Amino acid sequence: MKTMKTAIYPGSFDPITFGHLDIIRRAADIFDKVVVCVMINSEKKTMFTIEERMDLISRVIGDFPNVEVDTWNGLLAEYAMNYQDAVIIKGLRAISDFESEFQMAIINKKINPYLETLFLSASEQYTYLSSSAVKEMAKYGADLSEFVPEEIIDDVIRKSQMRR
Repeated sequence: MKTMKTAIYPGSFDPITFGHLDIIRRAADIFDKVVVCVMINSEKKTMFTIEERMDLISRVIGDFPNVEVDTWNGLLAEYAMNYQDAVIIKGLRAISDFESEFQMAIINKKINPYLETLFLSASEQYTYLSSSAVKEMAKYGADLSEFVPEEIIDDVIRKSQMRR
């Protein structure tokens, strides 16, 4: 019997960008189910709360029937144990991303020996794009329409103005 393959796409998604959505779309084409897992990274100072990030993601993934949003405040390798045959999806923009993500993939494999990590190269038009860049542009009132979905632009701008 074939098992359902689940891809877990972890990240802070603060906020979700077109680059993230590109990885989600591509993963949704490959896997039966994709879980966008909003992770808590104690080293990152986020603009949006966990609940707000989950809401923003939920609002822009409506076209993907096999994608859901979840959150986890622990080790990714342990979260993946909730799914049979789970695969971690990581988007890579540059060589510098690969080094740290490769290290994390090895650590995750040590914790959960059945867990595989699949690296997806960022599509060329998104290799420069990051949530940090979006937050910086929002701070100065730049047009965000090429960087984040229209449904969440007002949220990003409003939150950015609140932080000033």
